[in-house]
Amino acid sequence: MTEPFPSPGTPVTAVAEPADRGDRPPPARFAYDVHTWKEVAHLLANLPASLVGFVYTVTMLSTGAGLTVTVIGFPLLALGLMGSRLLGRMERARARKLLGVRVEEPSRLPWGGTGGFWQSLWMALRDPVGWRTVLYALIRLPWGVLTFTVTLTGLFVLWPVLPFVVRGLANADRAMVRGLLSPSDELERRIAELESDRGVVVDTAAADLRRIERDLHDGAQARLVNLAMGLGLAKEKLLEDPDAAASMVEEAHGEVKLALQELRDLARGIHPAVLTDRGLDAALSSVASRCTVPVRVTVDLDERPAAAIEGIAYFTVSELLQNISKHSRARSASVEVWRSEGRLLVQVWDDGRGGANLGGGTGMRGLADRMGAVDGLFVVDSPEGGPTTVTAELPWRDRSGALAGDAGRAGRTAEKASVRGRG
Repeated sequence: MTEPFPSPGTPVTAVAEPADRGDRPPPARFAYDVHTWKEVAHLLANLPASLVGFVYTVTMLSTGAGLTVTVIGFPLLALGLMGSRLLGRMERARARKLLGVRVEEPSRLPWGGTGGFWQSLWMALRDPVGWRTVLYALIRLPWGVLTFTVTLTGLFVLWPVLPFVVRGLANADRAMVRGLLSPSDELERRIAELESDRGVVVDTAAADLRRIERDLHDGAQARLVNLAMGLGLAKEKLLEDPDAAASMVEEAHGEVKLALQELRDLARGIHPAVLTDRGLDAALSSVASRCTVPVRVTVDLDERPAAAIEGIAYFTVSELLQNISKHSRARSASVEVWRSEGRLLVQVWDDGRGGANLGGGTGMRGLADRMGAVDGLFVVDSPEGGPTTVTAELPWRDRSGALAGDAGRAGRTAEKASVRGRG
């Protein structure tokens, strides 16, 4: 099995080459080739392009900043920054076509959030992509004048060495495009993660609602309908046949008990009362007692985490113990929960047949997705023949909602988890 986290001190054998470093042109030569002519065209086009960008940017900034004393100043400035994004897109397209610079397009601003107009306005005003494009447009005018003048003059008086001069100027252009018009790798990665996590949360909530609706419709609701019908029949026979009516009431009493039990099970599936009242130790002991395999539960926590984190840990263990009961053929299992460096660690071990994986159809993928939605980790170590060790790592948040620790410690804590409590 491939280790999800490298051990400390493990040598790095290869480093991925950035995507925008594979677009370097061939070395400059005295002979004029297609790359040289494209660079010449780009440098000559710098002046008109920089004039348009400079005039737009100065007009946008002066108008928006001058009207900030009124209610329309900030919206105008936000619209201006959105226009700067369009300028940046055109500049990236021009550099891609003529200089061969492959720069990823930045993500669009996530409009339509729950905060409404003011949140969208604030998001546009602090858009780093827009402001970097503004800086790019401001410094490009003198550079555009310089490159246009040197290139045009060189076509007449620097003809033998012009390819080398053009290559130097074009490389400076490439550096500016990559430095100011490239999206922030960390920001883009985080935005993509949040968009993916939001979809996971929405899908999970919808699936849970469908499950609750199905359980109510097929279980307690059906029994309550039968109960109402039975009591109606008993009411009709109460005077005519008291013995038959008493038998029907007895059956209805049994239906009530079954309906109450199903409602309790349904409520436990939504959020168990013992978890709210007594915490993870009692709740996990309760769910372990219903497992078909003997389970040893150890919870080493000085305080309780936030309710959301506590609930995710509980349902993760519950799902894993169900998998052990159904699929593992284990003789024993254990559950350990502890806190380490601002992270909540949950480890479930069993001595079953092994072979569990995220694509095995046992709910592992859903658990991993739920962990990822809260910046958690989910690691499965299950070789064929066993044993199986599943480690779940969650960010620790206290009951007041504060985030403890640093998510960057995930690798170290997961490594500790791999050696704690097996067997």
